[in-house]
Amino acid sequence: MEDERSGLLSLTDIRALANELNKRPTKTLGQNFVHDAGTVRRIVREAGIGPEDAVLEIGPGLGSLTLALLETGATVSAVEIDPVLAAALPATVDAHMPDASSRFAVQLMDAMQVAGVGDLASPSSSKKPFVPNKLVANLPYNVAVPILLTLLEALPSLDEALVMVQAEVADRLAAGPGSRTYGVPSLKAAWYADVERGSKVARTVFWPVPNVDSALVSLVRHPRLTDTPREKVFAVIDAAFSQRRKTLRAALGNWAGSGVEAEAILLRAGISPKARGEQLTVEDFIAIADAAQSFT
Repeated sequence: MEDERSGLLSLTDIRALANELNKRPTKTLGQNFVHDAGTVRRIVREAGIGPEDAVLEIGPGLGSLTLALLETGATVSAVEIDPVLAAALPATVDAHMPDASSRFAVQLMDAMQVAGVGDLASPSSSKKPFVPNKLVANLPYNVAVPILLTLLEALPSLDEALVMVQAEVADRLAAGPGSRTYGVPSLKAAWYADVERGSKVARTVFWPVPNVDSALVSLVRHPRLTDTPREKVFAVIDAAFSQRRKTLRAALGNWAGSGVEAEAILLRAGISPKARGEQLTVEDFIAIADAAQSFT
C-alpha cells in the first residue's frame, strides 16, 4: 500500500472515495481509475513534468494522476465531464496535498468542447489565464483519438503530450507508413507532432480492471508543415482510407470528382495512382491537397 504520507492515492483511498461519492465507474465514460503510485509517478516522470510546467489533464477522475502531477510543483488545470467527480476533486487535493491547492483548478466540461485556453480553469496561483504547455492524461478508450486531435488543434500552446490510451490505439497513433496499423489516426496525429509509442501499462493498476491493455504515447509538436488548410488535407486522408484496399485512383474518385480527375491530381503531386493510402506520409497528402488546389 502506498505510504499515506506521500499524498498519493492508494487502492484503499480510491475505493473509499468512490464509496463516499456513491460512484461506480461507468464504461460509457471510460472510467478506470489508476491506483498504483509507481505507475502515476512513471507517467509524470516520462512526461518530464517540473515546477515550471502548466499541465492540462483530461479526465482526472478521482485524482490519482492529478496528485502525482502536483507533487512535482507543476500547475495543473483539469477538464472533467463527470459532475460528481469534478465537484469532489478540489477537496481531494486539499486533503492529500493541501500545499498544492492553489496550483490546481478543474473545469466541468466535455474535452471535445474545448475551443481555446479561455475554456480552461485557471488555478488561483496563476495571475494570468492558464496557458498549458503540456498535456498528460489517461484518456477514455472510446474517444481518445478525437479528444487528442481536438486539443492539439484548439491549444497550439501544447508543446508536448503524454497520454495513456488503449494499446491498440497507441499502435495506430504511432504507426508509420506501410504498417498494418497505419491509418487516419497516425496521419492526423503526424500533422501536429512527432509521435512515439511508449511502454505498456499493466491492467492490474486500474480499478476496476479493464479488459484491454493500455500503453503510453508521447507527442512532441513540430513546426507547422504547410500553409495548406488542415481541413483540405484531412479530407484527402479521410477519402484515401474510406476504401483502404483500393488504389488511390479509385479511393479518391468521389473526392476528386472522378477516377480520371483523381489520377491527374495524383500525377501532378508526383504520386503513383496505383499506390494506396497506407504507403503515403502526411507530406504526400499535403502534396495531393496542393495539387487539387491547382486544378480549381
